[in-house]
Amino acid sequence: MKIDFKKKAIVTGCAGFIGSTLVDKLLDLNYQIIGIDNLSTGQKIFLEKAFTNKNFKFFKCDLLNLNRLKKIFRSSNIVFHFAANADVRYGYKHPYKDLEQNTIVTYNVLESMRENNINNIVFCSTGSVYGEPNKFPTPEDYSFPLQTSFYGASKLAGESLIQAYCESYGFKCWIFRFVSILGNRYTHGHVYDFCKQLFINPNYLKVLGNGNQKKSYLHVNDCINAIILSIKKSKKKINIFNLGTKEYITVKQSIRIICNHLKVIPKVSFKGGRRGWIGDSPFIFLNTKKIRSLGWKPKFTIKESIKQTTKYLINNKWVFKKRK
Repeated sequence: MKIDFKKKAIVTGCAGFIGSTLVDKLLDLNYQIIGIDNLSTGQKIFLEKAFTNKNFKFFKCDLLNLNRLKKIFRSSNIVFHFAANADVRYGYKHPYKDLEQNTIVTYNVLESMRENNINNIVFCSTGSVYGEPNKFPTPEDYSFPLQTSFYGASKLAGESLIQAYCESYGFKCWIFRFVSILGNRYTHGHVYDFCKQLFINPNYLKVLGNGNQKKSYLHVNDCINAIILSIKKSKKKINIFNLGTKEYITVKQSIRIICNHLKVIPKVSFKGGRRGWIGDSPFIFLNTKKIRSLGWKPKFTIKESIKQTTKYLINNKWVFKKRK
C-alpha cells in the first residue's frame, strides 16, 4: 500500500525528542499535521519551526481523555503514535504509569482511529521487548523470553493490541523496535545523565552498573528516515522492524567518547553489577537486515551520534533545568 504524503496525519507525543523531529520531517514532505502532546515531558520549543508552518495544528491533550481524543482524530489518514512514558529506569517504582501511559493510551488511540475510520498506525516500540535474548543480533521473529522491565512489557502489550486491531478492523500497522536514540533534542538517557553530572562536577562521574553493559544506539535522523522509507515500501498488513546500527559499544567506551569531547578526566565510580538498574538489559543489539533490505542504512556511527548529542547538550544546558 502506498501512503499519500500530501494527506493528513496525527502525531502523538509531537513535542518530544523523536516526535518533534518526525513532525519537522513530515512537514517537509507536505503533510498536514495534527500534533498532540500533554507537555509533561515534551517541550514546546522543539516545535518552534512547526508553529511557523500553516500545515501544523497543535492540541495540548492528555491521551487518557478518550472523548476529547475522538474529536481531535477527525479527518486524518494515518497516526504516528510516539507518545509514551520512557522512564525505563524507575519503572519498578511506579508500574501503573507504564501501563497507563504506554498501554491504555495506545488503546485510546486505536479506539479513536476506529471511530474516525483511520486505518493506518505507526507505533514507536522498543528493543526492550526482547528482554534478555540468547541470540545476537536479535531478529524480529525471535521468540520472546521473560520480560525484564515494565516499560518493555507495556510496549509489547501495545504492539499486541495494535496487531489485534489490524486483524479485527482491517488496520495496517508499522511497528518499530528501536535501540536507544541519540541526537539533537535528546533529553533523557545515559549521555544526558553523564553530561549533567560532569557539567556540575567535571572531576567525578557515578555510573550505574559495572560499565560493561553493551548497547547499540541510533541517530534520530536515521531513525526517522527508516520510518518514512518503510511506510513507502512495506505493503503487508502488519509490518515490524528493528531499528539500530550494525555496531554496539560498552558503557565504558561511551564514557570515554563523552569525556574526550568535554575534555575532562573524572574519577569514575561504578555502582552495581551487570545491570544499570532493575530491569535493565545488559546487552541490546538488534538484527536490522529487514529494514536494510528496503534500501535503508544509517548515516551516523554510534561514536558520531554520541559526540553530536554531547555537543547539543553543551549548547542547550536549559534542558537540564527543572520543569515548572
